[in-house]
Amino acid sequence: MIVLGIETTCDETAAAVVKRLENGRGQILSNIVLSQVNEHAAFGGVVPEIAARAHVEMLDYVIAKAMSEAKCPFNALDGVAAAAGPGLIGGVIVGLTTAKAIALVCAKPLIAVNHLEAHALTARLTDGTPFPYCLFLASGGHTQIVAVLGVGNFVRLGTTLDDAIGEAFDKTAKLLGLGYPGGPQVEREAAGGNPQRFALPRPMAGKPNADFSLSGLKTALRLEAEKIAPISDDDVRDLCASFQAAIVDVVADRLRTGMKLFRGHYGTPTALVAAGGVAANQALRKTLHRIAFEVGTVLVAPPPALCTDNGAMVAWAGAERLVLGLTDPLDTPPLARWPLSATTARPTAPPVPATGQATS
Repeated sequence: MIVLGIETTCDETAAAVVKRLENGRGQILSNIVLSQVNEHAAFGGVVPEIAARAHVEMLDYVIAKAMSEAKCPFNALDGVAAAAGPGLIGGVIVGLTTAKAIALVCAKPLIAVNHLEAHALTARLTDGTPFPYCLFLASGGHTQIVAVLGVGNFVRLGTTLDDAIGEAFDKTAKLLGLGYPGGPQVEREAAGGNPQRFALPRPMAGKPNADFSLSGLKTALRLEAEKIAPISDDDVRDLCASFQAAIVDVVADRLRTGMKLFRGHYGTPTALVAAGGVAANQALRKTLHRIAFEVGTVLVAPPPALCTDNGAMVAWAGAERLVLGLTDPLDTPPLARWPLSATTARPTAPPVPATGQATS
């Protein structure tokens, strides 16, 4: 089974061709990712209009390159998958519309993939991880602990009540005058800093649920920086180290609670799976290894290139759904919001109001 996957939910224009073998394992035939970091760097974050325009300009080229590298003609595809949400709606529209056009012209099934499900299933592409496993998803837009019970079968155990972890890293980097994206910059500065210099809070620690809250930590960091302004290079390193240490402690506490909830309902997970760009942080990875060991399982962390947004994860999720006969009609709408726990319910268009009726 060969599937083309298209990913345009944020600031990566990506396409990939993936083969699902008869034994259920995956093979990546091509995986092309065109980053827009340079386009957004001056703004310290992703600008939706710029991202959508870049997707329009580059997606055809990226798809053509993916198909060429895979040595796969369009008529050899078994399906066309695209991330239909959640994400920046302009980008989602570009990718999903393109996938619909290819599916229509080539008479191939369309698979509308939930972007979060693509992250959740990547461990099955890279490591063949069996269900059920526990997913820690940490990215610029998402922070969740999820029980992955099967394709389209997810139970959210914990989520962030405000900022995502990646967002907190980016805002910290911007506050301290570091570059974008902020995660790698903060990690690099933290390596040379004193993590005990600033007493930052550990929000939600000890709470019986597995939820996160990071806005208070970000505010506490800003207040500490204002106290010692103007800050030196050493101050920046110490602030980064203290912030990263607090994040690591919060993740450890929340994951222990999440794992306890998982085991109480579903038994010991086959793995703790890390996904999302923040999962590449080495300090966090050490903590994830420790948590997995504590509960008697293993950590599965796909390579960094497959943790961040990419087309291969979308193609693989499409293949996983296609083999089960799960396809979608060509009028499937793009969605800015689409909870992972709602993937069993496919996207539906909002009702059209009667003439003269206001929309909310």
